[in-house]
Amino acid sequence: MMKRIKTALISVSDKKNLKSLIQNLRKYRIKLISSGGTFKEIKRLKFECLEVSKFTNSKEILEGRVKTLHPKIHAGILNKRNDRTHLKDMNKNNYENIDLVIVNFYPFEKTLEHVHDHKKIIEDIDIGGPTLARAAAKNYNDVTVLTSSENYDDLINELKKNKGSTSLKFRKIMSQQAFAETAYYDSVISNYFNEISNTNFPQKKTIYGNLIEKLRYGENSHQESAIYSKTKNSDINKIHGKQLSYNNYNDIYTALTISKSLPRNIGTVIVKHANPCGVSIDKNNLKSFKLAFDCDPVSAFGGIISFNFKIKKSLADLLNKIFLEVVIANGFDKEALKILKSKKNIRLIDSSNFSIGEKLEFKSLDHMLLIQSSNINKFKTSDFKVVSKRKPNKDQLKNLIFAFNICRHVKSNAIVLARNLSTIGIGSGQPSRVDSCQIAIDKMKMFNKTNKDVVAASDAFFPFVDGVEKLIQSGVTAIIQPSGSIRDKEIINFVNRTNKILVFSKNRHFKH
Repeated sequence: MMKRIKTALISVSDKKNLKSLIQNLRKYRIKLISSGGTFKEIKRLKFECLEVSKFTNSKEILEGRVKTLHPKIHAGILNKRNDRTHLKDMNKNNYENIDLVIVNFYPFEKTLEHVHDHKKIIEDIDIGGPTLARAAAKNYNDVTVLTSSENYDDLINELKKNKGSTSLKFRKIMSQQAFAETAYYDSVISNYFNEISNTNFPQKKTIYGNLIEKLRYGENSHQESAIYSKTKNSDINKIHGKQLSYNNYNDIYTALTISKSLPRNIGTVIVKHANPCGVSIDKNNLKSFKLAFDCDPVSAFGGIISFNFKIKKSLADLLNKIFLEVVIANGFDKEALKILKSKKNIRLIDSSNFSIGEKLEFKSLDHMLLIQSSNINKFKTSDFKVVSKRKPNKDQLKNLIFAFNICRHVKSNAIVLARNLSTIGIGSGQPSRVDSCQIAIDKMKMFNKTNKDVVAASDAFFPFVDGVEKLIQSGVTAIIQPSGSIRDKEIINFVNRTNKILVFSKNRHFKH
């Protein structure tokens, strides 16, 4: 069903490409109505336009808060053209139809980035724009609505194809986009109010995002997938390589989460299947890579590696000899980039501008959504208590806290063995904690061939002495674990009998 456009209402914050749009509207002798800054811009561009206040015979009031909120405007948009009652009301009030609404909203998200005064932020909440968009979108049977300058060319082509009219199909698509835009806009505002009131779990929760990319498929080839971001662009800057997959992103998130928990500009993290398989925070960048890689070179094959520093030529030469899916770094120097780009399929990610600020994590199933606060707070020595008779020295305590930090990013049940601020054995994802201990020990024996000065971390308490016994028998001299087992005293006594070190954490750190 074609609908000819005779009158258009334009009220836009983003005035990009306005000249080209109006030039095309004027080709079909479409009457223009506008207000505020948009009206001034249209006049500056030397096009005829009727100001809203003259169209409604009602001046703008409340410092511009009320401009388009008028019966003549909304009746012109909302009336059903083929409804006798509506036609009667329109004639009685001498109202005329508005067939096209072009509107975009005050840039509330940009305001949040630059403004911290709550009163000023409130003034950038658009009321009239979303109201116009919703009214026009509801009445898509008769009215066309545009809420983004990105759709101007679509409208121009539609008018050209249909000689000044729009099709029902086009109006439906634009309506869907308009409702998505108003929902998104309201979600941003709602979440802002949740943040300033420290409400993480409101009675009704809205989640918003911009489509960054449709991925080839999900975890498996028969699953569909896409990535969204709260910002217009992804903070993950891919500078080389083929398209990232769902699994790549999942591993990248894990790698970056661990990297950003390490000391600034220090550390190497290697991830495979969303589990770390090697981490080191040695201050020497080359050495940190070698130590992380040597933790489990078999698992590192085809993995994702994240550096908390800028990659230089010497490191790039080493990386070029290994098969890796993704390399992440806080930048690449020119020579390093040239070397790494010689492999066309490897993905290179610049994470210089990436930071973790999100306080909530989400998981979903069907119509249900699990939300929890993130487990990303940096550890302090006050988070731990030495419970053994033997006390750790300064270096041992640093190694214990390092191992415990990595442990919370390993799928539970999780065991991490470490020495010299580097992992040397990781056991992950086992239903039995003792099995995770054995895997970590086996990795240590297979690849590191040393059990000197080894510390162990467990993401939750040992329910029995057997796991602790196995670790100590393998050469572990110090263990860090959460307290909370009914057998904590038994474990403390066992550690004391073997003259080893035991540190308790106040919290457990499952990762499921």
